[in-house]
Amino acid sequence: MKWSDFSKLIKFRLTFLVVFSASISFLIGSKVNGLIEWRSWGMLIAGGFLVTGAANIFNEIIEKDLDKLMKRTMDRPIPSGKMTTGQALVIGLFMAIFGTSLLFKLNFTAGYLSVFSIALYAFVYTPLKRVSPIAVFVGAIPGALPPLIGYVAAHPQIDKIALVLFGIQFIWQFPHFWAIAWVLDDDYKLAGFRLLATGKRDKWSAIIALIFTLILLPVSLLPTYMGFGGYVIGGVSLILSLVFIYQAFNLVKTLEIKSAKQLMYGSFFYLPLVQLILLFDFIGKK
Repeated sequence: MKWSDFSKLIKFRLTFLVVFSASISFLIGSKVNGLIEWRSWGMLIAGGFLVTGAANIFNEIIEKDLDKLMKRTMDRPIPSGKMTTGQALVIGLFMAIFGTSLLFKLNFTAGYLSVFSIALYAFVYTPLKRVSPIAVFVGAIPGALPPLIGYVAAHPQIDKIALVLFGIQFIWQFPHFWAIAWVLDDDYKLAGFRLLATGKRDKWSAIIALIFTLILLPVSLLPTYMGFGGYVIGGVSLILSLVFIYQAFNLVKTLEIKSAKQLMYGSFFYLPLVQLILLFDFIGKK
């Protein structure tokens, strides 16, 4: 199997971003303990990569016939015939078992959260995508678990810091995913996916996305408000959130795919920047 096919099978870019998010949170959790265990960090990265890749493989197995209908997914290994469902299942099971075992070795909380994440993403969120836009809410839960898993892998206690890390990524996902759904709505409809807030590109879908960018503003300021983040992360979060709100407002005003793309690209920059600055600010305060 070629690397390009394996990369598409596990959705490498998405998997990388998930692992990045978890690894940043692990370092934050490690600083709470006062010591970074680099071997454990490596286990988290490996386990997180395997678990996320496995969840994506199970998602593609379930949606193999639907992926054939969409331009952006028809060249994936299973729908294109480069790999059988059985082959993908074996790879996915191996990655899931090995990945969760690594996370269980770190601690029980990280392990069971990883199992819960796979189950919710692959077997609840995936089939819901054709049923109702509520799928986005369901999918946002496993989508926000990586920073929580990363944090508890280093500091096995779900405290206020863990909940804030989860909350920021949870709320961020709504405008992020709805922007993607707006851009790809025509393709999604070919597979019967109903992912925009109202099920279509209209004013209310855009307004709801805007509302969640407004909610994200105070949530992103919680690290500073609660005292474990400083004024640097507060200032960066404020600026990035205002830019995010402006982009969402522009979508409400224009209802154009171009505006949705700007919101989508803005979301790509928002989360990793906030997480990185929070890490550096947190280390500086400690």
